[in-house]
Amino acid sequence: MHQLDLRGYNCPLPVLKTKKFLAQLSSGESVTVITDDPDSEKDLQTFCQKTGNPLLSQSNDNNQIVTIITRR
Repeated sequence: MHQLDLRGYNCPLPVLKTKKFLAQLSSGESVTVITDDPDSEKDLQTFCQKTGNPLLSQSNDNNQIVTIITRR
């Protein structure tokens, strides 16, 4: 599984960088995205809904948001 550390970036950069990273993956591959921008939690959920990339899980622990997304 791939990991993308986007701590320190504010929206919309986490979504844009996630989109660019996912485009490089093959269908079925997953990426763990780590962010610390509170807005990125909802923004990544919306991104997955709009693009059809499954959001496998998302957790928020002390403002560290970990999102696992699979490439459709």
